[in-house]
Amino acid sequence: MTDTKETPRVRAALPRGLVDRDAADIAAAEAMTAKIRAVYERYGFEAVETPFIEFTDALGKFLPDQDRPNEGVFSFQDDDEQWLSLRYDLTAPLARYVAENYERLPKPYRSYRAGWVFRNEKPGPGRFRQFMQFDADTVGAASPAADAEMCMMAADCLEALGIKRGDYVIKVWNRRALDGVMDAPGIPPETRLAVLRSVDKRDRLGLFGVQELLHEGRRDESGDYTKGAGLPAAANNFVIGTLSPSLGVQYISSGLYPRATLEAAERAQEPPFNFQNFRDMVTARLATDFNGIPLPPALEAGLNDLEQMHLLISSVGYEDRVKIDPSVVRGLEYYTGPVFEAELTFETPGEDGKPVRFGSVGGGGRYDGLVARFRGEAVPATGFSIGVSRLLAALRAINSPIVASAAKPGPVVVAALDRDHMADYQRLVTSLRGAGIAAELYLGDGKMNAQLKYADKRASLCAVIQGSNEREAKGGRQVVIRDLRLGAELAKASKDRADYLELRQRAQFAAPETELVARVREVLARGGSEPPAGAAGARN
Repeated sequence: MTDTKETPRVRAALPRGLVDRDAADIAAAEAMTAKIRAVYERYGFEAVETPFIEFTDALGKFLPDQDRPNEGVFSFQDDDEQWLSLRYDLTAPLARYVAENYERLPKPYRSYRAGWVFRNEKPGPGRFRQFMQFDADTVGAASPAADAEMCMMAADCLEALGIKRGDYVIKVWNRRALDGVMDAPGIPPETRLAVLRSVDKRDRLGLFGVQELLHEGRRDESGDYTKGAGLPAAANNFVIGTLSPSLGVQYISSGLYPRATLEAAERAQEPPFNFQNFRDMVTARLATDFNGIPLPPALEAGLNDLEQMHLLISSVGYEDRVKIDPSVVRGLEYYTGPVFEAELTFETPGEDGKPVRFGSVGGGGRYDGLVARFRGEAVPATGFSIGVSRLLAALRAINSPIVASAAKPGPVVVAALDRDHMADYQRLVTSLRGAGIAAELYLGDGKMNAQLKYADKRASLCAVIQGSNEREAKGGRQVVIRDLRLGAELAKASKDRADYLELRQRAQFAAPETELVARVREVLARGGSEPPAGAAGARN
């Protein structure tokens, strides 16, 4: 007796947080990364590539999301029972690479790399488990000039991609300054990570949302509750005041800043950052709320670094693009000095149709302790990372010509009308390919109309047809060349149109087989896709 049970079908679906990419997506990303690569190389950076998989302990535990297994990292054990992980960014693998090849690499070592990274995090809108980054890093330079250069290069990348000046800003702050802010009110070490994560949500939640997270906690729109850092009112107000210096000068004797005060500060135009005003504000708050303790050394050191960066940036005219902003934190825990964020300031329609700012498309900072984990000695390093997928979405939102022009037409399709003459059709395809023209022989089972529909779906500009009439034509073999773009235009045109007959003749015409390459080139040129005349020998 035969078993007639059918094998259950496997569900064709992707896990959440992952996306497929089609040819248009890939072409657009390649066009965008080519522009970024050109800027990186203009600044003197060279390419390097590291594997997707590293030893788990080599990557370290620096991710901010601890709500998932392995603290946000995809990990597994190999046959030797060693733990391996998919890289969660491109910086930790670079640190391993530099440490492993330290003696032979030039110092400073300037490199760039693009690639996929993986996060074992809860997926959500704009939050993926796999995404592409494009990084540039300088290892072995402790000077703030290296950090300033990263910020200026980030600005140049955005402008090279067609994002107008004024539609973006590179925001800069300093982790040492943040440490000093937390030193002043005596925030304990075990609470500091929660404070950093709260401040990092400033752009998304606003000052009142940060205040809630620094205090008892916050419940979001979905009902999920996030436990707060539990700061007392004075410490809470002090941290909030440093995020909005104009708010920080407003003294409050007891309790937290009222919500209305925070929302008013949010709506007000914050003046350009002034280092002396910031020092004076912090000093005044320390005098009134914390018994007049002096400015913490970490805060002073961080501000000094920022002042040097600002001087360098201003000296070459980038001060309108790179701005000091005390709300910049960056989520990864390995940053030790200046941190930067590239933010797009223009608005696009949100999911509800209301305008929203596009927000962050990249960031980075100084990480002087990452290479030291391998070498046992301090190795200064700084870098910048562009989120390729997110930036690509932004370029599409502004109809960037770089992305639009990346779309490539499909190949010339040679129709196969007679299966007994496949060798003839193959010869035609080979002739086109030999001339550097992308071409394919239709290998499906469809008849003429189906083959032309296939060519349309491939976005082909041109189809080549040869039936018995063309093979047996007086005077020698011929081919029929169909301009698919003109054919589509002809289908919509009125027969009363003055140039209808001319259009029809150009949309489909016969030519000697010996002129195949030349006549196909003419059609492709009309569609803006003419290959180089001398490509691949240009033989007929």
